[in-house]
Amino acid sequence: MKIALIDSGIGLLAATAALRALRPDADLVLSTDPDGMPWGPRTPDDVAEHALACARAAAAHRPAALIVACNTASVHALDAIRAELEPGIPVIGTVPAIKPAAAGGGPVAIWATPATTGSAYQRGLIRDFADGVEVAEIPCPGLADAVERADEAAVDAAVAAAAALTPGGIRALVLGCTHYELLHDRIRAALGRGPEEPALHGSAHAVAGQALRRADPSAVATTGTGSLLVLRSGRTEPLDPVVLHYPEGRTLLTAAARV
Repeated sequence: MKIALIDSGIGLLAATAALRALRPDADLVLSTDPDGMPWGPRTPDDVAEHALACARAAAAHRPAALIVACNTASVHALDAIRAELEPGIPVIGTVPAIKPAAAGGGPVAIWATPATTGSAYQRGLIRDFADGVEVAEIPCPGLADAVERADEAAVDAAVAAAAALTPGGIRALVLGCTHYELLHDRIRAALGRGPEEPALHGSAHAVAGQALRRADPSAVATTGTGSLLVLRSGRTEPLDPVVLHYPEGRTLLTAAARV
């Protein structure tokens, strides 16, 4: 089984690690866009164009399913990617985990990029899945970029700033950007530990599970580790060394990048 993931950069690592944990034998195709990143400041049409280019590069390798492992691309490009690739290749988008976070009641906080915070898209998810629940939307300027660069000082500063804006006593925290899922320990430390420590909700495991079900619901895992192919703006290249700063990236070293 082959699964492809697309993102502007390393935000796809969390879903990739989840796939490796669920199906270590799966062959993975990671399609990123270093020449066009970051996608966040781009217009919706530009985001769709760049995400489609990544999807087309990945689709050329005939995956059984493709994950749009980026919240921004899922908002602006998911329909276009599905229109081009489905039904031949199932396409799975990434939605902030507001529904499970709000299932037990509030208060709930959502950390997201400034562009997503307060957007009609996020407000729609809150309306649909957290109606009647107290929700605080927290913008995290610069955090995704700092994660992408593995800039420790900038990550710490952005996490601290977001934590300072987060109300005390929240029951759950939604990580509304795939990059943030690489920072579980830092975010927990910044929010403080105690009897009311909030649960962190990301999308990676749910997205990975859905991709495997859509690819082949009857497939059975086999032994061994699947292959890894890395496409960077359509070029077959080695993994960016920045991934080694994160445990999710280091797990990928068990597979050699190959076509």
